[in-house]
Amino acid sequence: MNDKRLEQINISAFQEDLLRWYEENKRDLPWRENNDAYRVWVSEIMLQQTKVDTVIPYFNRFMKKYPTVYELAEAEQQDVLKQWEGLGYYSRARNLQTAVREVVETYDGKIPDDPKQLGDLKGVGPYTKGAILSIAYNQPIPAVDGNVMRVFSRVLHIEEDIALSSTKKLFEYYVAEMISKEDPSSFNQAIMDLGATICTPKQPMCMFCPVMEHCQAYVDGIQEKLPVKKKAKKQQKKKYIALLIQNQEGKYIIEKRPDSGLLAGLWQFPMIPADDIVKKDWQPWLEENYGLDVDIKASCTSIKHVFSHIIWNVDVHKAITNQETVKDDRLKFVSLEELKEFPFPVPHQKMIPFLEGK
Repeated sequence: MNDKRLEQINISAFQEDLLRWYEENKRDLPWRENNDAYRVWVSEIMLQQTKVDTVIPYFNRFMKKYPTVYELAEAEQQDVLKQWEGLGYYSRARNLQTAVREVVETYDGKIPDDPKQLGDLKGVGPYTKGAILSIAYNQPIPAVDGNVMRVFSRVLHIEEDIALSSTKKLFEYYVAEMISKEDPSSFNQAIMDLGATICTPKQPMCMFCPVMEHCQAYVDGIQEKLPVKKKAKKQQKKKYIALLIQNQEGKYIIEKRPDSGLLAGLWQFPMIPADDIVKKDWQPWLEENYGLDVDIKASCTSIKHVFSHIIWNVDVHKAITNQETVKDDRLKFVSLEELKEFPFPVPHQKMIPFLEGK
């Protein structure tokens, strides 16, 4: 490993400046009330791909509902998904519950402080493992995500593409070399805060940075050009027709999505893949795929929803049916009141106000 980058930095002075700044400026976040491993774990899973301000109310509600691993392990998955509703990336919730159940069954409810045991749990990748081990158990283990790579790409002037797994390994090596052995918990959290508040993706506030004098990119005047990241693949676009199907009893048809894949296990209003059906031959498709006979009305709204890799354009139509029961196991008739009990993804939550002409 090339250590020339490390030779240009006074690691102990870097640690001292960073930790002093963190002690004086650390963010007041609910999961920092203590270093309980379960709270750290839940927060880190929620914070993946999600902003802090969005996570805070979800975290507080989740911890009130499931204050320890035991309550989460015993909960119904549909209830957990309902608590997660609107937070997105629902596989995080399913994996978290699966892993927590293993903690209860295998480790008597104690989250492992052994790197291998912890890393073998469902959904616990290198970053989450490092965060738990360092923050909760004060082990000097790096927790490297995009935020951390941005900070260190500037501090150490690293121009390798951060989208590559080999580059992430490089950062894990450097953070492991630079992490405070005395207070790794504060060190990793300080880097997280630094990246979130000062060493931001655009227009970093270098004048307020506690480690500015250690930063090689600042010295070279290229801090805004780092990190280097290749462009992601273009998002795929898909068109759907969503149906708000009401019967004569005033109940609506909802559908449970498959147990794997995008939005697994959540509920939605039935959707027709519009790209695959020509000339609006929707009724034959509904009969063949759902066993439904419906009268489709005019469009009441259109919804665009952007996922990380796909964009949904959904045209929402009201529809009526004379059916009182459904044969397809995926489908269910529910009242408006019962609807509140089921976890829906965000685009379908936006359709609910249009029921009964609202």
